[in-house]
Amino acid sequence: MIRIVVAEDEAIIRLDLLEALKELGYDVVGAAHRGDEALELIRKQRPDLAILDVKMPGMDGLAVASELAKERICAVIILTAFSQRSLIEAARDAGALAYLVKPFQPSDLVPTIEIATARFSEANALADELLAVADQADILGRQLELRKLLDRAKGVLMDRFDMTEPQAFGFIQRHAMDHRKKMSDVAQMVIVGELSPVS
Repeated sequence: MIRIVVAEDEAIIRLDLLEALKELGYDVVGAAHRGDEALELIRKQRPDLAILDVKMPGMDGLAVASELAKERICAVIILTAFSQRSLIEAARDAGALAYLVKPFQPSDLVPTIEIATARFSEANALADELLAVADQADILGRQLELRKLLDRAKGVLMDRFDMTEPQAFGFIQRHAMDHRKKMSDVAQMVIVGELSPVS
């Protein structure tokens, strides 16, 4: 079960969100109305996901997201009443993996949560694989290169075998672990057609 912390300064929205998450079967392990309290709560609870409002007293959601990304604690969804491109880009740059625009429907929650948690797992797996690289300055370039390779391989699996993004990543990750290969090598095999779910 996915464990979630919610941070939203408007009480009605916070309570609606908590109720919707519980009804959908998620484990809500904490809620806060201030950003600084949310960060402290998340560090203590170590949830799988944090849903953060952009504007909160104490510390805004983007600042909290940025701290969580540095510490690699959990996936982050930004909750906002605005959908301007500049805000979406700021959320992405702060480490948010998805966002929800208020007012949202409970049916919007499941796909957004699944995408964010899958992307977080993927990012962590990439970071772990790259820790073997000795030259720290080279890590970002290699991470971008590996991300592009994985995205291409996932695209192949999604197009040809009707997989979802999490299923495609899971296939690549499992094959790499089972055969003690790097994910980059497995991704390359998928791209050139040497490996498929039916092979």
